[in-house]
Amino acid sequence: MILVTGGAGVVGARLVRGLATAGHAVRALTLPGDPNAARLADTGCEIAYGDVADAGSLVRVFDGVHTVYHLAAVIITRDPRDYDRINVGGVRNVVAGARAAGVTHFVHVSSAAALHPEGSAYARSKLEGERIVSSQDAMRFTIVRPTLVYDRDGGQEFRMFLAALERFPVAPFVGLGRARKNPVHADDVVKGLLAIAGNPRAHGKTYALSGGEAIPVRELAKLMLRLRGSSRPIVPVPVPLCRLAAFVMERVMSDPPLTRYAVSRIVEDADLDNSEARRDLGYDPVGVREGLARC
Repeated sequence: MILVTGGAGVVGARLVRGLATAGHAVRALTLPGDPNAARLADTGCEIAYGDVADAGSLVRVFDGVHTVYHLAAVIITRDPRDYDRINVGGVRNVVAGARAAGVTHFVHVSSAAALHPEGSAYARSKLEGERIVSSQDAMRFTIVRPTLVYDRDGGQEFRMFLAALERFPVAPFVGLGRARKNPVHADDVVKGLLAIAGNPRAHGKTYALSGGEAIPVRELAKLMLRLRGSSRPIVPVPVPLCRLAAFVMERVMSDPPLTRYAVSRIVEDADLDNSEARRDLGYDPVGVREGLARC
């Protein structure tokens, strides 16, 4: 039995389907009442309901499980305490439950943001989650760090970036847009994750699951707009001014259009070297120009 937390998410549901197709018995964990559980209806998996932030709701979730894929996390939230509650406390609860049940392999889906913990509370929470997983010695573990995930329906950060670009006739942009990004198609993330199950070469490794080509973030924005047929001028705004504006907005607005986390994701490079994943997992992701055109 393989357990996938966050199993009804965009990546999680595809992973569940791929594992089931490969012949594994799969249990998908999702929140009670999650409407996205409908994505799992024809996969043949077992659906379990619980909250990773509530250890008491996970009591029987690990029964018979030998491998855990931990995807459940929060990326964007109005309450910063959620990062610690879900991305840190949730990892701690799932690791503890897996250890107690005798799970042998723990696959933790982190984020490229963990490489820049100074950038945001989210990034710090993902790095701390990695530390919790790698510091235990009861289970073999693998950590993966996807970059910006996209597919036909988006991906939460991708959709927000696109919405920001299309909000006004002229698109204000954080800085000059020189940071190098390497977006990854959701299907490629899933292929990489599938190649980890039962693969001893993956034990103790941290893999970057990035795309097949790097692109400056300003060029990425232009590409996205062009493919949407909504090309418009992109006007750079100095980064210090954006950080100040984000700071003020976060203090006075419940749903600020610009956050310090968003600024950090625009100005920081996320062009991770995926050569080890290519070697160990047969990982061969599509480039973003080709991948977005498919979408």
